[in-house]
Amino acid sequence: MQLSNLIFILASAFMVTASPGPASLSIADTSLGSGRRAGLALAAGIVTGSLFWSASAAFGLGTLTKAHPWLLDIVRYLGAGYLLWLAAKATQVAIWGRGVSANARTDRLTGSQAYRRGLLIHLTNPKAILFFASIYAIALPANTGVVALGVVVLALLLQSSLIFFGYALLFSNAPVSSFYKRSSRFFSGVFALGFGVAAFKVLLSA
Repeated sequence: MQLSNLIFILASAFMVTASPGPASLSIADTSLGSGRRAGLALAAGIVTGSLFWSASAAFGLGTLTKAHPWLLDIVRYLGAGYLLWLAAKATQVAIWGRGVSANARTDRLTGSQAYRRGLLIHLTNPKAILFFASIYAIALPANTGVVALGVVVLALLLQSSLIFFGYALLFSNAPVSSFYKRSSRFFSGVFALGFGVAAFKVLLSA
């Protein structure tokens, strides 16, 4: 493995990780609605899911999904269903407001709940699976050793941690949180639309 291989992988991963998607939407939603602690916990769950798919891809995920493409379909349907559920919850808040209706349960998450949500979002994200499976196959020589693969996995882990935890810190700072509280129903509507669009993109993707 050459340094150019690692740079290409990190640059590609940065564009995928930092771009708007289910992970960044969830971090923004949770950090704004439930605070910094929950936002960081959700980001930790997403990072854990990212590490799982990255390590799996480094050590044979591409071969498995090529041999059994139906596995990706299962993940795709699970991921779309979970995103639609998040969209429905955000829609409730947008329509009823927090605590206005007994049928609209408050969406403030504990640290453990936020971590599980983040983990589920990334474990059921087919974009993450396909990205890691393809980038390891395309950007690394076939004879790359275990140590070099470990370096790539750790480098991707560090980069994704900086991005996702950075998002959590950004959206949970005092000025942004204060603005959100004054416009929470509007933002919940935006998040509901974002989760819904993401779900249908997952369902319709080939």
